[in-house]
Amino acid sequence: MIYKLRDYQQADVQALRERFRRGDRNVLYQLPTGGGKTVVFSYITEGAAKRGNRVLILVHRQELIRQTSASLQEIGVNHGIIAPGFTLSWDNVRVASVQTLVRRLTQFPPNYFQLIISDECHHAGAASWSKIFAHFSQANILGVTATPVRLDGKGLGRPAGGFFDSMVNGPSVKQLIANKHLAIPRVYAPPVGADLSNLRKKYGEFITAETAAAMDKPVITGCAVEHYRRLAGGVPAITFCASVAHAEHVAEQFRSAGYQAASIDGTMHDADRKRRISDLGNGGLHVLTSCDIISEGTDIPVVGAAILLRPTASMGLYLQQVGRALRMHSGKTHAVILDHVGNVMRHGMPDEDREWSLDGATFGPGAKKKDDQDLKIKQCEKCYAVHMPAPKCPVCGHVYEVSAREIEQADGELQELDAKRLQEIEDNRKKMFARREEGMCRTLQDFQALAAKRGYSPGWAFYRFKARQQRGGSAQQAGLAI
Repeated sequence: MIYKLRDYQQADVQALRERFRRGDRNVLYQLPTGGGKTVVFSYITEGAAKRGNRVLILVHRQELIRQTSASLQEIGVNHGIIAPGFTLSWDNVRVASVQTLVRRLTQFPPNYFQLIISDECHHAGAASWSKIFAHFSQANILGVTATPVRLDGKGLGRPAGGFFDSMVNGPSVKQLIANKHLAIPRVYAPPVGADLSNLRKKYGEFITAETAAAMDKPVITGCAVEHYRRLAGGVPAITFCASVAHAEHVAEQFRSAGYQAASIDGTMHDADRKRRISDLGNGGLHVLTSCDIISEGTDIPVVGAAILLRPTASMGLYLQQVGRALRMHSGKTHAVILDHVGNVMRHGMPDEDREWSLDGATFGPGAKKKDDQDLKIKQCEKCYAVHMPAPKCPVCGHVYEVSAREIEQADGELQELDAKRLQEIEDNRKKMFARREEGMCRTLQDFQALAAKRGYSPGWAFYRFKARQQRGGSAQQAGLAI
């Protein structure tokens, strides 16, 4: 079988090839959850293997081993698996568990692999990844992730202590939704029933014991069950919990309410975990609860709801979690996000435009750091839906009361401009110029030239040109071919 790549995937593959061709040894590919990262790197793997290169695909969970192996099998790529329970093979392509490979490095000479593909590469700063990259130091690295930022906020680029020379950004969540590749998120944020104001952080994240103590209470879980019943209507859902015990308690309360529910955790036998994930996909379960196991990589398109019962200080983890519900499926138009812990208020809407940087900083519209900007979010006081600012709620239709603006009269007197006001004027001027510059583009070539000037990916040019139309009616570097 030959993959039929989407237009943006073709453009992104070409952009990745250009980065390697110009001499970047390690390149990161950012694409939102559900955008098809596995398809893209499987396609690249196939091309590299056909040219005689040996390819190593690194993953960190059993579920990702199965998912990656199935993707490679679908296009006829022979491969071996380096993980417990699998016989050692000598195929040119290997899918490896990071935890297993790091203990077997002596079996491979340092120059054995020409290309390493690191899935969920925002973990690449961890010791095991670092040891593997150091051992195969002659190989090029392609990292893929939806959220290129580490939990501690540090970047993944070389200047920030990471491994990557450059990054190619795919289309945004908003663009993927517009082109019907992702479902529309419908976010509800019922009043938080726990006091989360005093949670402390360690290594950039809220302390697990404190979050579990705050959230693992019957009254809070009961609220989650009731809102799921009322707003999600029994669709398959994943619930993200604060601890393993919390996940089991939540599953138990869903079962008491008449739903088929189960929890999974890392201590379970692999076959049991696999069966419960399959049950969620085939209708055997309404709700699957977990602490960490299904936050990343789990591909169950039928899931129509994400229930957030774990507060997180990590924007990356938040986006990974809500992304589990955004994958498209037959008959699915939107996904329900039930946020009981205020994560959307901390990190913004799932489809908010975000600009990622290898230095670790995440920027939103207006180029202000997220910590310093007011999130552009409004919550309906009637149905608790959360959405981008609008005169009425897009879910229940409630019309918001508009407060009159107070207009001050300055009598023509000139006001002294301080540094902050001058910066605001300069920012507005730049935005106006950028809009005018884009407005002058007429052809795809115009948008491509502007993308190159701004350092954007080719995918940006394609989507802007396509949006304009709608409104108007083999690379090789150092012997390695991807």
